[in-house]
Formats: sequence, C-alpha cells, structure tokens
Amino acid sequence: MAFPRWTEEHRSFRETVRRFTKDEIRPFAEQWQAEGYFPDEIFGKAGALGLLGVRFDPAWGGSGLDYWYTVILVEELIRGRDIGCVVGLLVQSEMATTVIHDYGSDELKKEWLVPVIRGERIASLGVTEPSGGSDVAALTTSARRDGDDYIIRGAKTFITNGTRAHFVMLAARTGGAGAAGVSLFVVPTDVKGFTVSKRLRKIDLHSSDTAELFFDDVRVPRSNLIGEEGQGFRYIMRSFQGERLVLATMVNSLCRDLLEETMEYLGQRKAFGQTIGSMQVWRHRMADLMTDLEASELLTYRAADDLVSGSPEAEVSVSMAKLYAAEMVRRVIPECGHAYGGYGFMEEYYIARCSRGVQNWGIGAGTSEVMREIIAKRRMSKPRG
Repeated sequence: MAFPRWTEEHRSFRETVRRFTKDEIRPFAEQWQAEGYFPDEIFGKAGALGLLGVRFDPAWGGSGLDYWYTVILVEELIRGRDIGCVVGLLVQSEMATTVIHDYGSDELKKEWLVPVIRGERIASLGVTEPSGGSDVAALTTSARRDGDDYIIRGAKTFITNGTRAHFVMLAARTGGAGAAGVSLFVVPTDVKGFTVSKRLRKIDLHSSDTAELFFDDVRVPRSNLIGEEGQGFRYIMRSFQGERLVLATMVNSLCRDLLEETMEYLGQRKAFGQTIGSMQVWRHRMADLMTDLEASELLTYRAADDLVSGSPEAEVSVSMAKLYAAEMVRRVIPECGHAYGGYGFMEEYYIARCSRGVQNWGIGAGTSEVMREIIAKRRMSKPRG
C-alpha cells in the first residue's frame, strides 16, 4: 500500500487548499514580491476556510485534525509561489500559536487563539535575539515580576509578521541562567514600551515582513504567562518539532514544483539539434534529483507519522527530515537553475528568484548543525540491542 495512506478526507482538504492557493496567492505572487508585502486580508480568507487552526481543538474554532493535514496544507500553499506569504500564514497557524493552544489558559485561548484561528488577529513568534541565534537557553530578554504584572525588557530579531502582528508569543527570562529560567508570554503590540525598531531587508521572501522588536519596560499582566513559569524552554522545544516538519515539507514541495517545471523546460529547449532533456547527462542529473527528492519526502512523511503516533523517535526523525531537506535543496535549486542556462539568472524566472534564499532553509527552526547535534546525541547514546 502506498505511503502515506491518503483518504478521501485528505483529498478533499487538499482540494480546498489548492483552490485557495490558485485563487488567492498564485495570481498575486509576483506583485506582492515586488511590493514587498502581502495584504493582511489573506489571513482572514485563510481563516474563513479553516486553514489557520488545522490541528487545534474545535472548542476554540480549530478543525481537530493531525499533522498529515499540516503536510497537505504546506504542500499546496507552496505552489502559490509566494513563499513569503506562506511563511506568514504558517507562523500564524503552526508556530506562534501552538504553545498557547497546548499550554495556555482558557482565558488566553479565548482572547488570542480564537481570533487568530479566524484570521482576525495576526500572531508573531518572538524567540530569536540579536546575539543568541539558535541558543534559546541563552536568551537575555527579561520578564521581572512586579505585583500582578511582569515587566519585560529586551530585543528580538528576525521576527516574521513582526511589523503587523497584534501580539508576540514571547520567550523571556524569569529565572536564572539556562533553560530552566525561560518562560513564555502573550505580549500585545499596542502596549506602552513596545516598538518595531525596523523592518529588516532580506534577499528573499520579500512579501513577508521580518522585523527587529524592542521591549522597553513593557508591562503585561501575570495572566499573560503561558503555562508555568520556568517551563518555556520545554514548551518551545516541543513546538519546534511541528515547525521543523513544516520547514522540511516546504522544502520538499518547493523542490518538486521546481523539478516538474525544469523537466518540462528540458523537454522543450533545444541545442545542437535536439532537446536538452534527450541528452543523457541531463536525464541522469534529473534522475539523481528525483531520487533525492523522493528520499526526502519519504523521510518527512515518516516524521509526520511519528508525530501523529506519538512515537518517542519523533524528535530524531523530524530532525533528520529537516536536515536532509535543507541539504537537498542546495543541490536541487542550483542544478535546476543551470538547466535554464542564462535564463536561470533572470529575475522573471521563478528558479532564479528561488536561488537567492537557498542557504536560509538550513537556518530556520534550528540550523543544520543543531539538527546534527540532536541526531547524534539521541542515536549515539542509545544502547545496542
């Protein structure tokens, strides 16, 4: 039997996302990239179709589905060819809000999660700091108790949806050094002391706003604490599994889209009296890339299966999937770009635009080096037998 085992419900959901992508993203992708922004109304349109709460409890407006539906969501959204827009939507649905759903109080869910699922409010995730990078346990943004409030001071950077968000799901230090001192908060962006320092200029994903944020004695009520104080690092690490699955699926979907288009192009372009695709060297190159992609997709599907089943191997398989996909894309995109010759260097060609951000896939949701460390620690310390 084929893996994964798609059902009629999966196929129906895929068709819903495909129509949304075809109607609401693909026709405007180049315009949004040129303008450097996609409209906020996209969140509302996605929310109306139930695309922003796929795995969340129906009690809060979600669909109560599993990670297979997340995989489908990502696979279809990527075909809209505005990855910046897709990243903004997925931060909203899969990254900034998961910990609120899993650990937040009912009051926080009512006030923030419900309107996010509807697309009425926009969320951002505030973890990365200017000096910290992937070392979440070393973050320095502080949250100090003051009566029934917390006073937050610090800075975050590389924050997707940062200029437009209604709130930040913020990681801050409430205790001593290390992972045990980290807590999570919902921080509204309309409070005194919060500022968007600047919108950051990226070499790719131009329609997605990425910002540097400052918190200058921002006061939030104690009720905005997510879960228990000092448990934030553990919450983040758990939510990273879903984020890494999303990143791996994004890469696979991007590579499949590019490979399909490249193979079609090779069947049309001629040189020396024959199509490029009829030349053995290019047939073999495409065969290698197709095999690479197939391996990456199956590894990612295994990771999704582990997450759905609650397997103790999920952390390893997700890390492997994200690592393999991030390294694969560095092979696929340059090879596909080379197939186009000089056209692969022209801005109007999608392959050329995708070439700009190749290195970024190995950074988001934990660098490839972090993935290797997770895999090595879990597998090398495992006893034989």
